[in-house]
Amino acid sequence: MNTVIQPTLTIDGRTVAIEGERNLLELVRKANIDLPTFCYHSELSVYGACRLCLVQIEGRGIQGACSTPPEPGLKILTTTPEIREIRRISVELLLANHDQSCPTCSRSTNCQLQSLAQRLGVKQVRFKPVHKPVPLDESSPSLVRDPNKCVLCGDCVRMCSEIQGIGAIDFAYRGHEVSVQPAFGKDLGDVECVNCGQCASVCPTGALTPKSEIDQVWNLLADPTKTVIVQIAPAVRVGLGESFGLPPGEITTGRIVAALKFLGFDQIYDTSFAADLTVIEESTEFLERKTKGGTLPMFTSCCPGWVKYAEQYFPELLPNLSTCRSPQAMFGSLVKGMLPDQLKVERKDLKVVAIMPCTAKKFEAQRPEMGVDGDPDVDNVLTTQELAQMIKSAGLIFETLQPESFDMPFGFYTGAGVIFGNSGGVMEAVLRYAAEKVTGKKLEDVEFQQVRGDSGLREASINVNGTELKLAVVHGLRNARVVAEQVRAGTSHYDLIEVMACPGGCIGGAGQPISTSRDSRALRTKGLYNADKMLQLHKSQDNVFITECYTKFLGEIGGEKAHHLLHTSYQSRHRISDESLPLMQSKSDDKVKVSVCLGTNCFLKGSQDVLNGVLRHAEQTGLEGRLDVRAGFCFEKCETGPTVMIDGQHVCGCTAEKAIEVINSRIENDSPAHTNGAESTNPEAE
Repeated sequence: MNTVIQPTLTIDGRTVAIEGERNLLELVRKANIDLPTFCYHSELSVYGACRLCLVQIEGRGIQGACSTPPEPGLKILTTTPEIREIRRISVELLLANHDQSCPTCSRSTNCQLQSLAQRLGVKQVRFKPVHKPVPLDESSPSLVRDPNKCVLCGDCVRMCSEIQGIGAIDFAYRGHEVSVQPAFGKDLGDVECVNCGQCASVCPTGALTPKSEIDQVWNLLADPTKTVIVQIAPAVRVGLGESFGLPPGEITTGRIVAALKFLGFDQIYDTSFAADLTVIEESTEFLERKTKGGTLPMFTSCCPGWVKYAEQYFPELLPNLSTCRSPQAMFGSLVKGMLPDQLKVERKDLKVVAIMPCTAKKFEAQRPEMGVDGDPDVDNVLTTQELAQMIKSAGLIFETLQPESFDMPFGFYTGAGVIFGNSGGVMEAVLRYAAEKVTGKKLEDVEFQQVRGDSGLREASINVNGTELKLAVVHGLRNARVVAEQVRAGTSHYDLIEVMACPGGCIGGAGQPISTSRDSRALRTKGLYNADKMLQLHKSQDNVFITECYTKFLGEIGGEKAHHLLHTSYQSRHRISDESLPLMQSKSDDKVKVSVCLGTNCFLKGSQDVLNGVLRHAEQTGLEGRLDVRAGFCFEKCETGPTVMIDGQHVCGCTAEKAIEVINSRIENDSPAHTNGAESTNPEAE
């Protein structure tokens, strides 16, 4: 019998087996040696920029462990005087050009640069800075970008490109001028960022961080005229404990409720209640599409990062998205519709705070359609990290708090709502409802293992009462692109597709505590499934308070009132905002704004002639002081071009004469209202 000899090498004199590791860094870590590194993440490509994970290989000199493949017989040293000095110099050079306002930095207690400086014994910085301070970028509703704290590790760039497939940020310039910045030198809020925050989750310093709303929430809690209620997302309960030294995945629901009561919230509810509500509305919508020939496949719409991604890159697939709001948005709309009468307060004095694992939820809460007459359904969104900071600021010893329970009725939930935080959880919750609805029989085995797992794209085929349902579960937006391309090409065979922007789903959201444990996501996932098992009810349709909500307030499932409060619509965001070229600018208060699309389609249809005609008319009639004329690039109306926007009105199939007619009418009426002349001569004007 032949014996297979396991290939080995030696690390610091110890023999270590090579068992499929991709590089020396993985082998060194397997040998329980934590080599320092900024730029290595197992999910990302090897970059080798930081030069901290250096090792000395006998006969080959000093090399980067992350970029060196293992070979049998290699003799490796991880710590020598020369290596230690190189690492110290590398960290000193980084610190020399780094904003060293460490005490006030949001990453102060969890900064990799700070940690390495202490670990390597850096006592002083011997180099002079050459970097000139630049302003913070606070344009995004979800993230803050501080270029002064960037160490050029490239982690954010590779995460955005390789995992999310977006590329909203990248390296610019060369040499000592090199920097990481959004596309075209714009602010982060003006490019095609989807606010998922995964860049911040891998940033080792404070160069990218979730945008804090802590001060606003403290102010609400201190205002006696406001009734402040809070909702807690499912994934928060298995992540928050990590901020207080507890293991990933430990369920801390009761202690979270106790902490929130200490902080002063008036009512404490669970977003899982709204997740149960989402299951019923979304399942009903799917079954109706499936049985009545509606638009399929249907995409889930719970993830605001995915929704914005679809709006930007696949606007033609927006009819495929479920019209259901996310659980966060459903909750805000529902309670602001119900509670003012019950609590005897005005809507404007009822404030809703959401605790979320996600930075994109901050963007979602600010969407104008998620509110009533300018009053948002969700007033503030705190990440799990921000809640931990508030608890610490209040001096609470979290791990010693005695558990308390949610308030009713919105604190009651089933296991179907809890597993929403996992990739595949939304799909499984829908199946638990749909299987009973279609068969008319009670579902005994509620677990659908077919849709569970950790791969980025999973497929399943499930037979429900003789009907074969073809399903897909996707996490990570690059994987979502693959599926969306299939749907756009008409080659998809799926009926229902769940998409979550973050790896692992909400448990891996950028608002969760930053963990160095490679198993943290798996443990959080397991924690939510365990939470489901510990509950008595596992199907959303068994939530008696949901039933009561429909009976007393919402009416029929999917009915008019339910649709108004719990559903929404989407918009195309196919172009970067404000991407236009000013050609004639006016400082007049009553100026007429004209934007002519010069995108390829409109250009070929004569939009250049329209633009030239408008400019000539302005010069010949002395209207330069009244017109603000710009060259735009797309209004998403290519089929009816040329398209011109005049004071917010789209004029499609436009000619120079038609544009001039509308402009003259605006000036004569001195009003931005739509003109009858334009609408009568152009039935496609909006």
